[in-house]
Amino acid sequence: MNPPPPSWDLYRSFLAVIREGSLSAAARALGLTQPTLARHIVALEEAVGGSLFVRSPRGLDPTDAALALKPQAEALDRAAASLWRTASGFGAGLEADVRGTVRVTASEVVGARILPAILAGLRTRHPALEVELVLSNSVDDLLRRDADVAVRMVEPDQQALLVRRIGSIALGMYAHRDYLDRHGIPRQLEDLGHHSLIGFDCETPDIRAMMRRMPAIALPRFALRSDSHLAQLSAVEAGFGIGICQVPLARRNPDLRRVLADAFDMPMGMWVAMHEDLRSTPRCRAVFDGLAAGLKDHVSADHRT
Repeated sequence: MNPPPPSWDLYRSFLAVIREGSLSAAARALGLTQPTLARHIVALEEAVGGSLFVRSPRGLDPTDAALALKPQAEALDRAAASLWRTASGFGAGLEADVRGTVRVTASEVVGARILPAILAGLRTRHPALEVELVLSNSVDDLLRRDADVAVRMVEPDQQALLVRRIGSIALGMYAHRDYLDRHGIPRQLEDLGHHSLIGFDCETPDIRAMMRRMPAIALPRFALRSDSHLAQLSAVEAGFGIGICQVPLARRNPDLRRVLADAFDMPMGMWVAMHEDLRSTPRCRAVFDGLAAGLKDHVSADHRT
């Protein structure tokens, strides 16, 4: 008779050690004692028939066997989190209430500068709602339930998704007024070669598409490179130089000045998406509709004077 497979607790401890790099740090992350976590690792090693970690000056390094198990353990972790988010949405006889956890993913700038106010309003209307906000410029897979609701700046092309187009947001070039006082205002794209420009480090598909539409932005050298759009925006606000920003977001800061508005005016689409199976889940539907309404207000600010 084959022995039963290891429990999820063992894989959770295993994944924590990979992420944290030591037994003590993993134990703190999980709220366990170090001896308990060590027993979990030993039990899992006995079950799989091999060592999963080796000691090094850095702590515990995963073996090849551990690295082979890691993707499946991460899939279990996502499934367990999704299971709990679903289970947490039900109260005693209050299935129609908006309660429980919803995992929302958005780009850095949208998640840090736009969504908090919208989510605050949602929380006020639904006090039993809890939100996990994931900031990432990568596209999480909603079909795998990496997230429940996603705000995307590229149109979702996956099937089985409920998608709502929010509209288009204009992107413009901006600089702090102090920077422009020191260095002058560029009058044409060619003048950018004499300015401190803030831009990307690695070319992504969306950046390459932007450069094909606006070849001039690929010509100058960047004085500050970062793949974090939030870092780029912060650098513009600090007066480092000229960078690209959402027009309605820049209008919130009276110290930011738009430059070369006639030469650089690029629309960027925005969508809200979730798995269609979640449309009848009250908390997910409330967040989906709330984000869509709040983001439409944000986009409409692009057309206000």
